[in-house]
Amino acid sequence: MVVSTVATGDRNSAVPPGSRADPLGDPYLSTRFAVPSRPATFLARPRLTRHLDQALRTPLTMVNGSAGAGKTLLVADWTAGLDRQVTWLTVETGEQKPGMFWAYFLQALRASGTPLSDRVHCPADPNRVGHKVLSEIAEDLVGRDPALLVVLDEFDRVSGSEVAEQLEFVLQHAGSGLRLVLVTRNEPVFSLHRYRAAGALTEIRDAELALTPEEAAALLELHGLSLPAGAVRALVERTRGWAAGLRLCALAAQESPDPETYLKEFEADHSTVADFLLAEVLRRQPRETQDLLLRVSVLDRFCPDLVNGLTHRTDTERILADLHRDNAFVEQLGQGWYRLHPLFGEILQTHLRVRNPGLEPDLHRSAAQWLQRRGTLPEALAHGAAAADWDFTAGALVDDLAIGQFFTGLRSDDLNELFSRMGPEATGPATELVRAARDLAQSDLDRGMAHLHHAEAGLAGEEGDPAAAQLSCALLEAVAARLTGSPARAEQAAETAEEVRTEVPAHLLDKHPELPALLLTHLGSTRLWAGRYEDARAALTEAADCPGGALTVLPREESMGHLALIDYLNGWPGRAEHKALAAVSETERFSLPQPSGSGIERLVLAAVAVDRNELDRAQALLDEADELAFETQDPVKAAGRAIATARLQLARGNARAAMESATPALSTAVASPWADSLERVVASAVHLAEGRYETAADLLGHLPDDRPAWLVEAARIQLAAGRTGTALELLDSVPAESRPGPAVTVRAALVRARAAHAAGDAETARRFVEQALLGARRERLRRPFLEAGRWIKPFLVAPPLRALAAGWLLPDPGAGRPAAAGPPPAPIVVQELSERERDVLQRLARMMSTQEIAADLYLSVNTVKTHLKSLYRKLAVNRRSEAVRRARDLGLM
Repeated sequence: MVVSTVATGDRNSAVPPGSRADPLGDPYLSTRFAVPSRPATFLARPRLTRHLDQALRTPLTMVNGSAGAGKTLLVADWTAGLDRQVTWLTVETGEQKPGMFWAYFLQALRASGTPLSDRVHCPADPNRVGHKVLSEIAEDLVGRDPALLVVLDEFDRVSGSEVAEQLEFVLQHAGSGLRLVLVTRNEPVFSLHRYRAAGALTEIRDAELALTPEEAAALLELHGLSLPAGAVRALVERTRGWAAGLRLCALAAQESPDPETYLKEFEADHSTVADFLLAEVLRRQPRETQDLLLRVSVLDRFCPDLVNGLTHRTDTERILADLHRDNAFVEQLGQGWYRLHPLFGEILQTHLRVRNPGLEPDLHRSAAQWLQRRGTLPEALAHGAAAADWDFTAGALVDDLAIGQFFTGLRSDDLNELFSRMGPEATGPATELVRAARDLAQSDLDRGMAHLHHAEAGLAGEEGDPAAAQLSCALLEAVAARLTGSPARAEQAAETAEEVRTEVPAHLLDKHPELPALLLTHLGSTRLWAGRYEDARAALTEAADCPGGALTVLPREESMGHLALIDYLNGWPGRAEHKALAAVSETERFSLPQPSGSGIERLVLAAVAVDRNELDRAQALLDEADELAFETQDPVKAAGRAIATARLQLARGNARAAMESATPALSTAVASPWADSLERVVASAVHLAEGRYETAADLLGHLPDDRPAWLVEAARIQLAAGRTGTALELLDSVPAESRPGPAVTVRAALVRARAAHAAGDAETARRFVEQALLGARRERLRRPFLEAGRWIKPFLVAPPLRALAAGWLLPDPGAGRPAAAGPPPAPIVVQELSERERDVLQRLARMMSTQEIAADLYLSVNTVKTHLKSLYRKLAVNRRSEAVRRARDLGLM
């Protein structure tokens, strides 16, 4: 290594080494040579001291971290554990003068008991040092065994490059006789890249100095504080593991009657942390840099161009790089972006309000405009809201075509919270559109439509290019159409959207694939409500196939849930279950915040469970649907819940409860034929159960929906009411080309079987029962047989039909002794368990509570509950013990 500049001089610039005065004639300060003592609450950190052991094998070691990162005490603790002589020098600002630095360097060697030869002389001039003096020092250190270990603490106080270059010269020419440890807040002017390339540098930087949650917990324990693991992790996140911050927080918390609450909620700007950072970081900067730091404190992250705009400067790139290099609590995020340490940012914001009152809103407004021009919408909205500039903020959302994000589940909570601060004084089409979206997303139809009409009226008289706003209006009209069950309104909204779409910039349409996905979902839902099954299927299938990843996950999930409902209504429970499970998996895959979606897919799964006579599972799915989805006015969801709940109540023998469940209170533009048919069928079943046969039969004289499923339901009740001819006529009216699913064909076969049995035709009855068993076995449809009545039992228990019913409908006659075919297979796991679900499962087997599992896995209790629900669904169980037993049966444990 070649040192570029070394001061020259001769022996006349040196004084004898035994002098007790520095080059200025002042006595040496002995405290500068003492290894700092460690307080009683000092936390030993073995992972870092082990790392420092490498310093004994490399010429140069650098411990580089921010103020209060624990650098000095770490190195002091490490040296205390060494069985060798250590030279310690705490550098002061005056020692950026070469003569003063080297005088103190040599005096530190003498203070530690290091012998120096007579040829080594101290500089006499405080401002310079001769080349010969440096050469003598280096030569005197060559060949020392063990090598001389020198720690230079607070080396960042040497701001000039001259001392660093001289020190590097001595280090290079001392060879293996010197091991140098620099404790510093910034990176010294050394040829560090060469040391790194040669493997001759040991370094510990700010990120490694940060305390881990485990170390933070141990530090708090030393201060007499014992906190839950979650509280410690939150504190470490807020302080970024900053040692001084954690220590100061612990000291303050000791005085609080509720330390845990204090550490969770303390105000950094009114604490000793603020005093430390203002004194040690802010006030050490030039005034212009202080102003820069205060201005960027309003930003979560920043880059030089943004900071130039806020400070009206052109040189902030260099300043930010210097602040980061100097560990001045400016963290680098990559790609030219930075952020302030969270606590430092909080303190600076308070300081900004004191030093420059009224400036903060202007900074937020400037940042919002800059970020909008760069296409960074979420941050632009946040700063616009912080500036209380609601015309800009709402306009930015609408102009970006992002109004659909109120309905995607990804950012809806953030947007609702952000715009909740918008007061009534904010007017204009954009603000009215945002209000309409917020209200409609919460199913507040009256308020939402009032705001939407105001927005549309405002847009009609607005100049410019309102295409994005008009397309947003079309989406909100489609939402309103779905909530009101108005297919005509939905079709009009879809047509308007198609017309306006051509006027919207292509890059906006590409940026927001959720918009067409949402439109198609709402269109499909209203078509389904109107009983237009195939038209609904076309729109919903297109929505389910929409690209866009997480942006379109909610409309995809809702579309698949609606498609599952169509399959169920057509009598295909297996297909319905498959689509419903796919919908559930879609939202789980993208970890949408809860609640999300309407929960239609879980309602379908509940209805399928009723058909299989899995009544507890059906109830659990209904409860889960209610928990996951807030109460909405969505008529399809209401009707779907009515189907599942009414059939569950009928299966449990609760006729009146079934009747109440089948008639949800809805106000819609048009009636739904299949929802009305359900209501009639359930009412008829209730009258039948209570002995009013004629009333039951009369209710089914004409069904609004003449699809096979309802015709067969009606035929079953007509037959039970004694109207065999009417029942068979209904069955014969089912079009052959309709291709109904097994849930329909099984029930139809059983109606014909009962009719044949009543007519004394046992062979025909047996043949139809066999047909029903064959159709139901694959789908495990048990309810149709349980609802058939007593007449069917002799057919089921007698050969050869008993073999078809054994194991899924009737107990296996071979149970308890080996069977050639083996036991019935366990239900298949519909989806692989995730690694985290397996972790939860293992702890279930150890009888751990939900709270214990959460603590053991460092998760929240709500997260564990979510994993448990997913486990139960995948294993097709309802209880913990069943989950463990099923997992063992399937070889998952």
